[in-house]
Amino acid sequence: MPFPRSSGILLHPTSLPSRFGIGDLGMEAYRFVDFLADSKQRYWQILPLGPTGYGNSPYMCFSALAGNPLLISPEKLRDEGMLSEEDFWGLPEFPADKVDYEQVIKTKMPLLRKACENFKTRVSEFHQKEFAAFCHSKAYWLDNYALFMTFLDTHEGASWHTWEPELAKRDLATMDRLGRQLNAEIIFHKYVQYEFFRQWSELKRYANMRGIEIIGDIPIYVAHNSADVWAHPENFYLDEETGEPALMAGVPPDYFSETGQLWGNPVYHWEKLQKDNFHWWVQRFQSMLDYVDIIRIDHFRGFESFWAVEKGEETAINGEWVEAPGAALFELVREKLGRLPIVAEDLGVITPEVEALRDKFEFPGMKILQFAFGSGTDNPYLPFNYDRNCVAYTGTHDNDTSLGWFHHLSEEEKNNILKYLGSTSDKGIHWDLIRVVFNSVANQAIIPLQDILGLGSEARMNKPGVGEGNWEWRYRSEALRWEDREFLKTLTEIYGRAPVFD
Repeated sequence: MPFPRSSGILLHPTSLPSRFGIGDLGMEAYRFVDFLADSKQRYWQILPLGPTGYGNSPYMCFSALAGNPLLISPEKLRDEGMLSEEDFWGLPEFPADKVDYEQVIKTKMPLLRKACENFKTRVSEFHQKEFAAFCHSKAYWLDNYALFMTFLDTHEGASWHTWEPELAKRDLATMDRLGRQLNAEIIFHKYVQYEFFRQWSELKRYANMRGIEIIGDIPIYVAHNSADVWAHPENFYLDEETGEPALMAGVPPDYFSETGQLWGNPVYHWEKLQKDNFHWWVQRFQSMLDYVDIIRIDHFRGFESFWAVEKGEETAINGEWVEAPGAALFELVREKLGRLPIVAEDLGVITPEVEALRDKFEFPGMKILQFAFGSGTDNPYLPFNYDRNCVAYTGTHDNDTSLGWFHHLSEEEKNNILKYLGSTSDKGIHWDLIRVVFNSVANQAIIPLQDILGLGSEARMNKPGVGEGNWEWRYRSEALRWEDREFLKTLTEIYGRAPVFD
């Protein structure tokens, strides 16, 4: 569905300032919402909120529906009596500009365990009933998730397909017996989800009250070592003997990598999903819309056809395109849930069939300004080639920052871009690029916060194909400057993107 002319900022909550080494859902998140509202933005775009595993990628989570425990604010738990200020004495000195995930996990998880124990003994009857209602309403995914995380902990993080066969293949008697023995751990994982969604819902309500909508992110694939694959192996192409992915997801060689990207996720068994009326996918969309206002589908390409790589390959080169029933899926989802507020990430190898699927359901696609200057005037990422029903970005979480990108170009490329821009302002090239995106006909314009702050490559969020050092960037509290807010507000008003209710 087309969206009104508007704008917003891309920032994952892990990048917020916090005394606990990682951004969370506490005070600084509310302060960022205020920055958005005061600069007349309409959207806060985030990355997936799920619990991350090895590599800390929000696109490789232990669950498609659970929340990341590391985003829970210990200070909010303190304010509710589940922790005390004394519990924070002796906090380590965390890096101010990046997340040290190992140190964060060692610090925050014991705090969450203490909060859980206090919850059991101190909480009011009202909150006991609220917790019970949460567990009941989310049982369709929460029960499997809590079991999975409990068994994952007892196996020291080893992938589920390496567990003893009775657990790997979900023998009911074995799970029941171990579930009784490990009941305290299961309750802990449920409690953590209760607190995450309680804090997230409060933050979203505040954002909506201030006129800010949340653009969430659905990765098309889920991690192999996840509750989703363990609990529903029939939905995926797995080796029946070993439980490993028989067909792996990825993309062929592209802008980001000469050997393509081999993600390692198992691809969907679309025939079985379709026979079940796409029940798993309908639940996923419905659950997502409980917590965000708009859904960005990562790798939308995969709903028309997907790149499948056989088990044993070390790169994505030797794969093949396989057709997927995306039209049937979205028809059913529309029938069940109504017109969906979806943004299609349609970057990479895009065919007329993918465009037809996107346009059939009026999903806006994405335009990335950094991709605009490598060819002729027919380049679809040049702003004068945009359709109105699209979302324009200077860059995404997978790109370098605008400043870093520009500085790494050759002098000839820089000169060509400066000619296109016409002139440069005294505020820097990043603001010139933001201005071009805001001035475009695109209905929506989204800018990474790094570009608003004028940061270089040191602030890049992710390098596709690089396994370490990603998802770590954080900004300092003092970085949200009054002058940046006011200039962003000015551009928003000049180019007709200010919310109409203002």
